Amino acid sequence: MSSLRTPLTELVGVAHPVVQTGMGWVAGSRLVAATAEAGGLGILASATMTYDELVTAIDETKQRTSKPFGVNLRADAVDASRRVDLLIAQDVRVASFALAPKQEFIERLTSAGCVVIPSVGAAKHARKVADWGADAVIVQGGEGGGHTGGVATTLLLPSVLDAVDIPVIAAGGFFDGRGLAAALSYGAAGVAMGTRFLLTQESTVPDAVKQAYLSRGLDATVVTTRVDGMPHRVLRTDLVERLEQSSRAAGLWHAARNAQRFKKLTGLSWRDLVTEGLATKHGKEQTWSQLIMAANTPMLLRAGLVEGRADAGVLASGQVVGMLDDLPTCAELISRIVDEAAAIIDRLGAMCTAGQDA
Repeated sequence: MSSLRTPLTELVGVAHPVVQTGMGWVAGSRLVAATAEAGGLGILASATMTYDELVTAIDETKQRTSKPFGVNLRADAVDASRRVDLLIAQDVRVASFALAPKQEFIERLTSAGCVVIPSVGAAKHARKVADWGADAVIVQGGEGGGHTGGVATTLLLPSVLDAVDIPVIAAGGFFDGRGLAAALSYGAAGVAMGTRFLLTQESTVPDAVKQAYLSRGLDATVVTTRVDGMPHRVLRTDLVERLEQSSRAAGLWHAARNAQRFKKLTGLSWRDLVTEGLATKHGKEQTWSQLIMAANTPMLLRAGLVEGRADAGVLASGQVVGMLDDLPTCAELISRIVDEAAAIIDRLGAMCTAGQDA
């Protein structure tokens, strides 16, 4: 198998510059450990876990692998500080943040030797977290699944690379060695992928749902704000179509009902949910109805990705779904991507040499 050495591999201590993102309800210990064993960086998704579930997930991941892995945190969670302490106590190698982290958390984590890699959606956000001491950033273009922006990776990536001097990991639209080679040519330190890892053998997503993903084309996704009030790229399904066409009052009623289910599942109090809502609302133009919808999202995702109810759930997906037609193991996937990227880089290098000789 080929090897590609980049600032990411050196920073984290992994063999290959490939990251499996912290997808809620998907990125559990089995997938994360399989990614780590294959030489990539696997990231546990803790936003949909209680604190005790996160403790168990970290322990199970350590039992499955001795290689570096990460945990994705929400800085606005009511127990975020406690989770930061947990990562430090458990010597977790990487802390990633789906939403803007707090400077305090970055300082505590980096001081303890944990590598901090926030996800950002704009150059200004990358500059801010870099100034706060982040070790690297993941930048996701509009092609990516889940919460996403409107700028394509091909434009967003170079804008972030020009803005910061720390390693930048590219996300949104990546699924093979061609993408990795392209990202490295831009100056990125690696690529991060969600949908591609969701569709692997170690992913715990039900097989029927995986087949639903594999049957889709390039036009299979839509960016909707009717799930939680923010732009969210998901598969086009009958449920999503109904959400798009429903009145806001009906959508809010369903959201409130699912917020109650999420409260029961996580053990959070209504006060906790309101506190998290206020933290999310801070500095943003969000209505209270959007905040209730945000609490609704985990349950809609769980219905599809855990319970296998594609008819009653929301299936987050990147546009790459239309390019995927197999379910490799994580080891097969990472090996294939790195070998293909290395071959492309070698071929381009030979082209440059030929030009010099001429």
